[in-house]
Amino acid sequence: MNILIVEDEAEIADLIQLYLSKEGFNCHICRDGNTALERFKEIQPDLMILDLMLPGLDGLEVCARIRQQRLIKDPYIMMLTAKGEEIDRIIGLSTGADDYMVKPFSPRELVARVRAVLRRSLRQGGQNPSNQYQTAHFTLDVDRRLAYRQVASNKSEAEGAHNTDTLELTPLEFDLLTTFMSYPGRVWNRTQLIEKLWGNDFFGDERVVDAHIARLRKKIEPDPAAPSFIKTVVGVGYRFEDVPAADRVS
Repeated sequence: MNILIVEDEAEIADLIQLYLSKEGFNCHICRDGNTALERFKEIQPDLMILDLMLPGLDGLEVCARIRQQRLIKDPYIMMLTAKGEEIDRIIGLSTGADDYMVKPFSPRELVARVRAVLRRSLRQGGQNPSNQYQTAHFTLDVDRRLAYRQVASNKSEAEGAHNTDTLELTPLEFDLLTTFMSYPGRVWNRTQLIEKLWGNDFFGDERVVDAHIARLRKKIEPDPAAPSFIKTVVGVGYRFEDVPAADRVS
């Protein structure tokens, strides 16, 4: 497993590399945002540990640019920040980070979270021999990690014609949507979603779920402010709603 460590403080970068190398990970270090983008193209890492405050491009910009690229394999991105304020964590997650840690942190905890991220796999509870999920508006190919959305054709909207768009989802967003689609209509609270996606290795704030939900809504909802598919159940959690594929009007 390749890990790209982007950290301008040499002592912190070397400490992270020391602990992760002992666990068998292949680590690379760079000190600034521009170099990070260059090294990312060369290495194609499985995971990036990305400091928020960097010379040149900061971590938020680096993260956003990587998420804008069309990649065969999206890396997991863990943001490091010395700022403990909630708004900074939310901004980092909104740009595409999968997780965050606030400095100072325990190297052992960092290693545990990296191992959890890299072995994360969707713990499917439903039975679906074809490994596909389909509703009127969405199709997921779990084996190929591809997601599609049916959208009305502008030319033939009145006739019910549809086009298919490929959804550009991060690994965690894909797993989150698959979890929802595998149990349509079920209400999930934050704790249940964390157990489903992170397992027992989650160390962060449960509200990280809300940031990932908001990011997913921006990609799948016609109007994220008034979601049609991922509904908020006040005081409980979230529920996915869509009619079966066979019921789509065409």
